[in-house]
Amino acid sequence: MRHRRPARRGLLAGPLLLAALPARAQQQDEQLWFQVNTNVPLADGVRVTLEQIARFGDRADGLFQTEFGGILGYRLSDRIELGVGYRKVGAHNGNLADDEDRLRQHVIASFGPVVTRFRIDERFHPRGDEIGFRIRPLVRYNHRLETDGLALFVSHESFYFPNSTRWGQRRGYDRMRNVAGVTLPIGRLASADLGYLNQYRLSRGGSRAQMDHALSLQVTINVAAVAAPRVDD
Repeated sequence: MRHRRPARRGLLAGPLLLAALPARAQQQDEQLWFQVNTNVPLADGVRVTLEQIARFGDRADGLFQTEFGGILGYRLSDRIELGVGYRKVGAHNGNLADDEDRLRQHVIASFGPVVTRFRIDERFHPRGDEIGFRIRPLVRYNHRLETDGLALFVSHESFYFPNSTRWGQRRGYDRMRNVAGVTLPIGRLASADLGYLNQYRLSRGGSRAQMDHALSLQVTINVAAVAAPRVDD
């Protein structure tokens, strides 16, 4: 019996080591994500949304990414909205990525408290003339509370690259992004989504997997009474 105990301990330790390997192999970062959206109506069922994004992280020792752009939205019906837009993405401090330009198109469908968005990005990179395509399906559930404008929400978004490029994009599933939080009314024409954002980027192409824990604050300002579906960036 004495000789069996070390063997039993070894059998128990093996699965525990295997379970701990992914957690030890991945790197983690604490971040702050801030975004301001301004909705401006242009005509009946047509609006433009101006977007400003700043992201801060411990590993980058401060600001590591900015995004500026806009998107033109057209409502086909009470449930369906089409959008096309552009963003300029900048890398800062410890962020080793290059700046890039992005075009994007999406379809937003609303089904009561559930909102879905199917987005396609085209990434234009300074180190090559190939276009990197990115597919981003998102689903969000909004649970309204009794107080007017106050709601709880959860969302999930996946990122998939359908093609590879010589400048670094690799085909395959890249990351997932999950958010849970609360929507807070700010006056009559503004609101804020405050929540916890968890982003997991898979280990691909020799890079380590990364888990990001972020406090996310997204402020939405309506220049006039604009009916816009609530989704995350």
